[in-house]
Amino acid sequence: MYLLFCKSCQFFHSEFIREDDEEKFWKFVDTVKELTVYKNGESVRSYYNLIIKKAGQFLTDLQVNLLKLSLSLRAYSPAVHAFQQIARDEPPPDGCAAFVVVHGQNACSTKDMKKLLKTAAGRPRPYLYKSDHQYPGVNGTDLPVAVLYAEIGTKEFNTFHKVLSERAQDGKLIYVLRHFVSVSISRMLLSGYGVELAIKSTEYKAVDDTQVKVTTDNVDENDEVQGFLFGKLKKSHPELQEELGELRKHLLESTNDMTPLKVWELQDLSFQAASRIMTVSKFDSLKLMQDLSQNFPSKARLSESMGIHPGDAGLFINGIHVDLDLHNPFRYHPSTRSSYQLVSAGCLKMTCNWQHCFSTCFICWVNDIEKDSMYRHWPSSLQELLRATFPGVIRQIRRNFYNLVLFLDPVQEESIELVKLAELFYKHNIPLRYVIGFVLVVSADDKVDGYLDAGVALFRLLNYISEEYDEAQAFTSMVSIFNRVEVGETLSVDTVTAYLKKKFPKANAARILGVDSNYDDNRKAGRGFYRKSGLGALPIGLFNGVPLSSEEMDPEELETVLLQKIMETTNFFQRITESVDVVDFLMEQANVVPRINPLILSSERRYLDFTSSPGSPLMTPPDPNHIILFFFFFFFTSAVEEEVLYGGTVWIVADIEQPPGRQLLRNALKHMVNSSSCRVGVINNPSGKPTEDNSSLYRAIWASLLTQSSKNTLDFTLKLLKEGNVELLKQGTKIKHLLKQVSGGMGHDAFEKKFNTMEVDFLHSQQKYCKEVLKLKAGQRAVVSNGRILSLLDEEEEFSVEDFHLLEKITLRTSAEKIKSKIKQMNLNAQKANDLIMKVDALLTSSPKGEARKDVKLLKDKHRFDFFFFFFVLQLAQREDEVFYDVVAIVDPLTRDAQKLAPLLVVLGQVVNMKVQVFMNCRAKLSEMPLKSFYQYVLEPDVSFFGNNSLSPGPVARFTEIPESPLLTLNMITPESWMVEAVRSPYDLDNIHLQEISGVVNAEYELEYLLLEGHCFDLSTGQPPRGLQFTLGMRQEPLMHDTIVMANLGYFQLKANPGAWILRLREGRSEDLYQIQAHDGTDSPLDAGDVIVVLNSFHSKIIKVRVQKKPDKLNEDLLSEGTESKGLWDSITSFAGGPSVNEDDKKKDVLNIFSVASGHLYERFLRIMMLSVLQHTKTPVKFWFLKNYLSPSFKDTISHMAKAYGFQYELVQYKWPRWLHQQTEKQRIIWGYKILFLDVLFPLAVDKIIFVDADQIVRADIKELRDLDLEGAPYGYTPFCDSRKEMEGYRFWKTGYWASHLGQRKYHISALYVVDLKKFRKIAAGDRLRGQYQALSQDPNSLSNLDQDLPNNMIHQVAIKSLPQEWLWCETWCDDRSKAAAKTIDLCNNPKTKEPKLSAAVRIVPEWSKYDNEIKQFLKQVKEKITEGRLSSSPSSPQHTGKT
Repeated sequence: MYLLFCKSCQFFHSEFIREDDEEKFWKFVDTVKELTVYKNGESVRSYYNLIIKKAGQFLTDLQVNLLKLSLSLRAYSPAVHAFQQIARDEPPPDGCAAFVVVHGQNACSTKDMKKLLKTAAGRPRPYLYKSDHQYPGVNGTDLPVAVLYAEIGTKEFNTFHKVLSERAQDGKLIYVLRHFVSVSISRMLLSGYGVELAIKSTEYKAVDDTQVKVTTDNVDENDEVQGFLFGKLKKSHPELQEELGELRKHLLESTNDMTPLKVWELQDLSFQAASRIMTVSKFDSLKLMQDLSQNFPSKARLSESMGIHPGDAGLFINGIHVDLDLHNPFRYHPSTRSSYQLVSAGCLKMTCNWQHCFSTCFICWVNDIEKDSMYRHWPSSLQELLRATFPGVIRQIRRNFYNLVLFLDPVQEESIELVKLAELFYKHNIPLRYVIGFVLVVSADDKVDGYLDAGVALFRLLNYISEEYDEAQAFTSMVSIFNRVEVGETLSVDTVTAYLKKKFPKANAARILGVDSNYDDNRKAGRGFYRKSGLGALPIGLFNGVPLSSEEMDPEELETVLLQKIMETTNFFQRITESVDVVDFLMEQANVVPRINPLILSSERRYLDFTSSPGSPLMTPPDPNHIILFFFFFFFTSAVEEEVLYGGTVWIVADIEQPPGRQLLRNALKHMVNSSSCRVGVINNPSGKPTEDNSSLYRAIWASLLTQSSKNTLDFTLKLLKEGNVELLKQGTKIKHLLKQVSGGMGHDAFEKKFNTMEVDFLHSQQKYCKEVLKLKAGQRAVVSNGRILSLLDEEEEFSVEDFHLLEKITLRTSAEKIKSKIKQMNLNAQKANDLIMKVDALLTSSPKGEARKDVKLLKDKHRFDFFFFFFVLQLAQREDEVFYDVVAIVDPLTRDAQKLAPLLVVLGQVVNMKVQVFMNCRAKLSEMPLKSFYQYVLEPDVSFFGNNSLSPGPVARFTEIPESPLLTLNMITPESWMVEAVRSPYDLDNIHLQEISGVVNAEYELEYLLLEGHCFDLSTGQPPRGLQFTLGMRQEPLMHDTIVMANLGYFQLKANPGAWILRLREGRSEDLYQIQAHDGTDSPLDAGDVIVVLNSFHSKIIKVRVQKKPDKLNEDLLSEGTESKGLWDSITSFAGGPSVNEDDKKKDVLNIFSVASGHLYERFLRIMMLSVLQHTKTPVKFWFLKNYLSPSFKDTISHMAKAYGFQYELVQYKWPRWLHQQTEKQRIIWGYKILFLDVLFPLAVDKIIFVDADQIVRADIKELRDLDLEGAPYGYTPFCDSRKEMEGYRFWKTGYWASHLGQRKYHISALYVVDLKKFRKIAAGDRLRGQYQALSQDPNSLSNLDQDLPNNMIHQVAIKSLPQEWLWCETWCDDRSKAAAKTIDLCNNPKTKEPKLSAAVRIVPEWSKYDNEIKQFLKQVKEKITEGRLSSSPSSPQHTGKT
C-alpha cells in the first residue's frame, strides 16, 4: 500500500521530537540546519543513521527505538503532507526551493522578505494553526508574522532561518516554520494494516471463466516454498519452467492438506495449540503463535492438531487496555511513547467533580425527608432503588439522598426566582432536601441592623419564625415576602417590615430587627463559611456538595439540571447499605473538600518536566548545595532532625521583598506548622534586578537555612516576615541588631558570617529560572506543588492558609500518598525519597488521563493453578537493569485476535524492553473450524534497506505456501480512518483460485483518503439537523468534497487528504436556513469566521459542530419538497459521453441507477446489466457505483464505456461508521451498503434512485419503474414469486418467525427496488433502518440475508410498496409461464440445484450471450487502443462529488 514519503527528509524526525518538546524541536533544527550537504556523499543508509544520531542527542535510547518505529510506520507523513497542502494553497512561487510568506505576500530571498516586513502592518495577519512550529520569543499581536516554507537541513532553509530566528529573539517578528519540499516526493509502502485471505464458500460457483493474461515480468523472485526460491530458479533455468511449476505445485499440495477435520478432531484443538506453543523455546513461542494463527487453515492437520473457537481476548500495556477490535497500530505508538517514563508506576485516577462539605450548622434546612411527617407514606428501604421504573421517573424514598444548598444574597434580583423554584420542588414533593443559605453583604458590620439593610432584616425575621414556629413556616414566609417584590425590583426593608406587621402583629419588631436583636445568631458564621468555601460569585448552589455552574444556576435551566443530576446519582446510591447515614456517606467520599478554589481544582493544569531528558533545559533544581547553579531549600516541621518522608513538596515563588510575596510565604509556613505531610521551599522572583540593598530579607532567610537547624530556621523566618521587622530592615537596622529580637536559639556567629559574605549571583539564577522554566513575569507569584504550577496573575489574588490545606489534601489524595507508600519500600534516604516522590507525582499526574490501569492477575486455585500456570501461561522475562513495559495478553492462540496480537507483540519486543505474560484462554469442545482465513499483519520495527544500502520501498504482505485448492477473497483490514482502493492487479481479488493461476498473484493498494468524521446538532432543538449538507475545500477551491448529516448521532463523514481544510455549510438550502454557531475538535477558534480542520495524522479526526437556524427561517423545513437550489445539481461533477443534461427538463428526466459489484464475474454481469438498461430506454441514464469494492480493471475501463454508450456515471464511497456494528464478511458488508446508507450516499438533488442487482438483465424501459406511484411508501420492492411449486420447501418466509411477523404481508426480494429519496429522508427511514440493524446485528444468527431481511423486518415501521410481479422474474421461484411477461430477469441462486451463475445465465437468458460478446469485443478494442498508444492517456477516472 502506497503513500508519498521523503526518503531522507529530517521532517519526520523533527515532528517526533516536537511531540516531546517544542524547544527540543528548535534545537534539533539548529543541529541539522545544513545537514543535507552530506546527502550526496553518503549512502541512503549512512545518511539515515546520521540523522538518527543527531536526533539521539535529544532522546533517550528507548525514544530512539520508538522514533525508528514511527519512521517505519510513516507515522508523521500526514503531518508533513498537511504542510505541503497548506503551501500549495498559498501558492508557492515558481522556482523557489524555500520561500517566506509575510501577511499574504511571498518572497524567495531574504532581501525581498525584509521589504515585505516593512509593509506588513497594512495587510491582514495570517491564520496560524495549532500544528505550526513557532519560534520561541515574544508573541505580540502587533508584530508581523513571517511564515517560512522550507526543507530543514538545506542551504536555502539555513539562509532564511538565520535571519528570522535572530529577529524573533529580538522581538521584531513572529517566526513560523512549515515543512515544504519543492521537488517531487517518492512513493513508499505503508505499514500498520492487515491483509486477509478468507476462504470463500464454494456452494455456489461465482468465478469468472475469463482467462487473465499476465506477462512473465510479474514473477516474484521471492516466491519461496519450503526453501526453494522458485522466482530465481525460473530466471536461472528458463528451459525448466514447466518442471519447476510442477515441483512447486507438488510441494504446496503435500504440505497443505485442506481435507476437512472430523468432529472428534476439532474438540480439543484449542488446548493442543496452546500446548504446542508452550513446548517450544520461549524465543520462538510468539513467532509460532503468529504462524499458527495466521496460517491455520493449512496447519490444522499437522501431527499435533491445533485450532480454537473464538474466545475472549485482551491486551494490557502497563495496565492500559488496548482495543484489539481497532486495527490501528498508530493508537499503540503514542500510548507506548507517552508511557515510557511511567513504567511500573500505578494508575492514578483523578476526578474533577469536587464536592464541598455541606454538613455544617450554618445551614438552615427547610425540610427533612427522613423525619418530616409529610413524607411518612414514602417507603424507607434502600431496596426501592433497585426497583424497575419507567425512564425518567424519580423514586420517592424516605432518605435524604439529594441535598440542595443555595447560597443567596436576599437583595439580589436573581435570588427571587431561585426561591420560587425551590418552593415549586417543595410543593411537588420532589425528593430534595432544601437549605436556603443567606450571605448578608453587611453582615460583618455590627452597627447595621434590620432597619438599615433588607438582607439583615430578612435574616433576623426568618430566625425569629424558625425559633418561634418551625423551618417550614420560615421558608413559606420567605416565599411570601419575595412574592411581594415587583418584577425588576429587589427586596427592601419596607417589604420585610410590612410582612412582619401583617403576619405577626403581636411581635416586637424592634427586638427582631433592631440593633439589640435576639435573632442574629450565625450571621457572621454563615458569611465566614461562604468566604472560606471559595465558592465564587452569588448566587451559587451545591447539589450533594457539587457546585453548580453559573449556566446551571439559571432559573430556567435549574429544574432540568437538578432532575438530570438526581437520575445520574441514583446508581451511585445503590451501593450503600440500610444502616448507612446518607449525608455521612456523602461526606466520606474521596472528592469531598472543605473549600472550593478554582485555581486548585481546575482541570487545566501545567506541570514541570522532571525527566531531564537529553537536550532539554534543566527543569528540576539540582542538589541544594550547588548554590551557584540553583538555590532551593526546605523547612521541616519536626523539632528534632529526623528522616521524614513528605508526600507534598511546595515551592513558593514570589518577590519576598514585597508584601504580597511575604504574605504568600507566611501562609505556606503557617500551613506547614500544622501539617506532617508537607515541606516548603522558596524561590525568589524579584521584580527588578537583585542587589545587596534590595535583597537583604531573602538573603537573611537563605543564610539561616544554610547555618541553622530546621526548627530554628522556621522560627526565625516566621518572625522575620512580620511587617514590623521588615520595616526595621528597610529603615537601615543592621541584621545583627535585629537578630537579638527574632533569633531565639540561633547560632549568631555562623549566621552573620554567612549573611555578610553571601553574593547575589544565586538570585540571578533564580530569576532566570522563573522566567525561562516557570514562564513567570518578573515579580509574579506562583505556588508549585509537586511540580504543578499555579500562577497567581493578580497582585490582589489571595492564596490563604485554607487554600494550602486544600492543595495538600488534593495532592495527597489523588496521587502523592500512593506514590509515597511505594517509594517508602525502596529504603532510600529521606532527601532522595522526597525528591523522587515529587518528581514521580509530577510525571504521573501530568500524563494524559486515559482509562484506568488494570492489574491483570490469574485467580489462584489451590488444586489446579500450578498446573495451569506452568502449561498455559507463557512468560517472557525482560532485560534486567533497564526500563521495561509490563505486557499482559489474554488470547486464544488461533482466533482473529491472535492473528493481530502475535505479530504486534513480536514487533514491540524488538522496539522496547518488555516483560510479557500471555494467558492462553482456550476453549474446549469445538464443533467447527475456528479460523477460516490466512492473515498477514504488515508492521516492521525500523526502516529497511537493501544490501546495497539503498532504501527499501517498504514492507508488504507476503503469503507463501498457500494451498491451491480453496477459493480465496482478499480483504484489507486497515485503521478506521483509512480509505484505500485497489489500484493495480489483473487478477480477480474477490475470487482467487491458485489452481487456475500460474505464478504469483500481486495486488497494489493505495491510501486514497483519510476520513474526517463529525457529529452535528441544532443548538435550539438539541436534535441533529437531518439532511444538512457540509462542504470541505481549500481557499483556492472551496468545494472539493461534501456530505449529508444523518439523524443517527448527527453523524457525517468527509474524505480528504492531509492538509488544512475549510468546513462550510453548502450553498443553497443548508446555508440559507442554518449558520454554524460552535465547533469542537477543529483547529480554529470558536469565534473564527471559517471552521478550519487540519488533518495531519493517521489518527481518526472527529469533530463536533453545532448549528442554529437563522431567526427568519425558524419555521422552514430543510427537507421540504421543491426546495433544493439549482446550483446543487450544477455543482455535481458528472462524467458523460452522451447528450448534455444541463437543461431543467432534462435534469428531471435522468434515470439514476445504483448497483454494487465485487469480483470480475459480478463486474462482468454489471456491464451486461448496464447494457440491457441502455438498450431499453431513451431516457438519459446515470449509473451510481459503490467504489469501495470495484476492481482496478473496471475503474480503468468504465470511462471508455461511458463515452461509447452515452451514459453518465459516478463512483460513490462511504466508510462504514465506527459506531455501527461492524460486519467482517465481505459479502455481508456489501449487503449492508445496499440498504443502510441510501439517505447519505446520494446528493439531495437526486429524487429517486433505482437499485438493480449486477446479475440482472433488464427487458423493459426502467423509466416505468421510476415513474411508478409508490403510494406514500419510501421504497418499493418486488415480492418473491410463489408460482414454482417444487421450491415450496425452500420458502423460509412462509413458516416460523417470518410467517408470524409478516402476517398477511409478503416477503420482498432485494434484487430490484426503487427509492423515493425525498420521502425516505423525510420520514428518517435510513435512521430507523440503522437503528434496527444495530439492535438485531448483535445476534450473529439474525439478518441472514441482511439486505432483504432488514427492510422486511421493518415493514411495519417503514412501509414497502409491493411492485408488480413482472418487474422481477427469477427461475428459482417463478414458473416458466410468467417468464414471457418479465421486465427484468434475476440470476438468483437456486438452493436446490446450486447451478453456477454463468451456465444459468446462458441457459435462462437468450440475449445474455449477445450482450456478453458485445462487451468482450468492446473491452478488447479498448485494450488494443491503449496498447497501441492510440490513446495518449486514459480518461481521468471520475471524481466523486457528493458522498464520502
